[in-house]
This record gives sequence, structure tokens and C-alpha cells, in this order.
Amino acid sequence: MLRADRWTVGVCAARIFLFANFMTVAAVIPILLEEWGISGAEAGAIVTAFTVSYAASLFVFAWAADWIGARRAVEISAVASTLASAAFGLFARDWTSAVLLYGLVGLAQGGVYTPLIMLFAQRHDPVKRGTAMGWLIASTSVGYAGSLLLSGLALGFGGYRAAFLVTGFAPALGAAWLLYCLRDIENRVPPRTAGGGVWQNVFGGRDARLLTIGYTAHCWELLGSWAWLPSLLAAAFALGGAGMAAASQSSALTTGVMHLAGATASFAFGALSDRLGRRAVLFGVATAAAALSLSLGWVIWLPAGLFVALALVYTLLTIGDSPVLTTAITEVTDPGRLGAVLAVRSLLGFGAGAIAPLAAGIAFDAATAMAWGPAAVWGWTFVVLGLGGVIAAFCALRLGPRPA
Repeated sequence: MLRADRWTVGVCAARIFLFANFMTVAAVIPILLEEWGISGAEAGAIVTAFTVSYAASLFVFAWAADWIGARRAVEISAVASTLASAAFGLFARDWTSAVLLYGLVGLAQGGVYTPLIMLFAQRHDPVKRGTAMGWLIASTSVGYAGSLLLSGLALGFGGYRAAFLVTGFAPALGAAWLLYCLRDIENRVPPRTAGGGVWQNVFGGRDARLLTIGYTAHCWELLGSWAWLPSLLAAAFALGGAGMAAASQSSALTTGVMHLAGATASFAFGALSDRLGRRAVLFGVATAAAALSLSLGWVIWLPAGLFVALALVYTLLTIGDSPVLTTAITEVTDPGRLGAVLAVRSLLGFGAGAIAPLAAGIAFDAATAMAWGPAAVWGWTFVVLGLGGVIAAFCALRLGPRPA
């Protein structure tokens, strides 16, 4: 069996490829608006279809992991993701097919996240668990970065069709490597404990309740920003004189680099919470992220270099509390109920995250219809997302003191 550190790195490397098409649609939204003649709300609905399906998938796979074992749930999801991603790459050619097939991709992918949280919690002691979860979340960020980078490069030589194809077949590599990494891992089914049902575990304790609400609000801000930040950057580049195709390609590549940097933030903030405690890190990061959500769109007129720098900081902050929230919930939950609790948490969080791109798209369309300038259009679009950050910061502030 691979040593623990090598195993962690191997699993994280596999996840990078498995998430290769997670950000593809977000990267090409400006192109789809023109070529498919769809509205901002319709473009947001494609992302929403994926995220709703992903939320359902997270729920099903996490719940199932309590009954069939986390390893088995991961294996099933990896194979299903390979098939669904290939189908999307080959056959998504209009709005209807994109909604259906991107939704299918979301249904397949949940098992390479929540059941892996359970495996990581089993393999790492609490004193180092924040760091380990940082690695797990960091691999997600690198996967999203790879998705944006691949999409941006493919846009340059084959348009959105090439982006769909390239990112649609990359998950097969990740699935093969992940199955290899899991080959000697025991498929442990946790013992069922009497009393303390799922809803009691999620909402009965004050900290668990605050962490769940905070995670839900965090997902609203995070997933909404992932869907619309590439378009915001493209608009900023277009204001600087770039054509829409060039602006979209530059935006995809820039956002990809930002997500790559976000991997460092996940690792750093996870490790920092091991030293300073979960509450302090959660409150500081959530407050700063909310401040940028509420202000970033309004300053789209800034010089491109300065605006990109602000967007980079925003990306680091919106992802930074993810590993801390994940670590904290494992510390206040009965191991025998962890899969079910993660299922409910994921359903609520990604359900909110599924609605956020659509809500932001509605705000975008409304501001555009009123013929407001770019700053107001993008300002109100991201204010909608910033509401989640405000709630997350409040929940973090209310958490009880807890040693790392």
C-alpha cells in the first residue's frame, strides 16, 4: 500500500483530472451567449443544472458511504464520471443538450468528494486533519484551474466544441489513477450508533448548526463566483479594448491561474486553523471575502492589472475557508453518522450554490435591461453573491471557542 503521504498526493492528483470539466461552461459563457443566442439567466441555468445534480450526487454518495463503505462509493463515482464527461464532450451542442448532459456529469461526480472526506478523516489525526483537508480542497482548486486552463487553450484553436471535448475526456485519466490508489485501501463500513439521528447531528448542536448554515452560505458565494468571475474578467478585458473571443480566452486562462493559486490558499488556511483554531480563521476569511464580493463588480473600471490583482485576492479568500469548514464538521460529528451528515450538509450547500449562479444571472439581466453601465451591472451581480459571505461571517463569529 502507498504510504500515507504518497497516498494523499496520489488521490489529490487523480482528482485534478476528474474535475477537468467542472469549470468548462463558466469559461465559455461569453461565447455561448453569442453563438447560441441565450440570455445570462439561461447561461446561468446550465451551471445551475450541473450544480443541482452535483448537490444531489453529493447527498446520495455520502449517504451511501455509511452503508456500502467510502471506498466503494468513490470507485462507483469515478467510473460514472468518466462516462458522463465523455458524453458531454461529444454531444453537448446546444442549450438543451448542454443542460441535460452537464446535469448528468454533476450526478456522477459527488462520490469523489464527500466519501473522500470520510477516508481522509479516517486516515489523519485531528491535530493534522486541517492540513490534510487543505490538501483535499487544494486538489479541487487545481482541478478547476486545469479545467479553465484547458478550456482557454482549446478555445484558441477550436472554439467551445474543442473545449468541451478536451475537458470531457480528461476525467478518464483521473479515474484510472484513483482506482489504482484505492486498490489496497480497506472498504470500511462504520458501525451504526443508537440514537442521535442525522438531523440531531446536523441541527441539534449549536456548533454543528452554525457550521452547516455557514457552509451553505459559503457555497452560495463560492459557487456563484466560480460561475460568474470568468465573465466579469472577460468584461473587464473587453472594456480595455479586447474583442470578446480574445477577452474570453484571456479570462479563462487568468481565472485558471487564480484557481491554481487558490490551491495554496486551501492548504495554507487549513494548516493555519490547526494552529490558530477554526473560529478565528473562519471569521477572518469570510469577512474579507464578503467585503470583496460586495465591492468587486463596482470597480471594473480599474486598470486591468489592478483589477486582476483584486480578483486574485477574492479567489483566494472565497476558497480559503472550505477546508476549515470541512475539518470542523468532522470534529463535531459522530463517525458513524458522518456520511449522512455530510450528505445533508452537501445537499444544503450545493443546493444554495446551484441557485446562486441563476440568481446572479437574473441580477445581471435586470441591470442590463435598465441600461446601467458596466460597473452597476457587475456590481449588483456580485452583491447578490456577497450576501452569502455576510451570513458565513456571522455564523463563524457565533461559533464557540474550540482548540485546534
